[in-house]
Amino acid sequence: MEWVNDLPLAAAFAVLFVIVMARANATYWIGRGLRTGADRSRWGVRLDSSRMPRAQHLVAAWGPVAVTLSFMTIGLQTAINACAGAMRMPMRRYLPAVVAGSLLWATIYSALGTALVGAVRALVAG
Repeated sequence: MEWVNDLPLAAAFAVLFVIVMARANATYWIGRGLRTGADRSRWGVRLDSSRMPRAQHLVAAWGPVAVTLSFMTIGLQTAINACAGAMRMPMRRYLPAVVAGSLLWATIYSALGTALVGAVRALVAG
């Protein structure tokens, strides 16, 4: 990904935003697919327990905040996006949350990433 650091800041931001949006949405749809496939297996019994409707309601109600804030974490972001898909978070709630989180992520990585790479390059160059 070093080529991103050679781009102007606005272009780096745009590239990173597109990458994270594609990755987060792919993870969401993979989660939905796994949930659908589980309906036909022994895991479907567990996923359709009496607690599942309540859990789905909580994800639908509070999930957008978790999705947005997950972009500030390392490792948890993928799990939360997959869970949002598996729990079938409505797209009207998921998309604004993932856009906000992706904007946050792209801002952090394009601005701070570019600054850190520049500082390391300057340090190495002496």
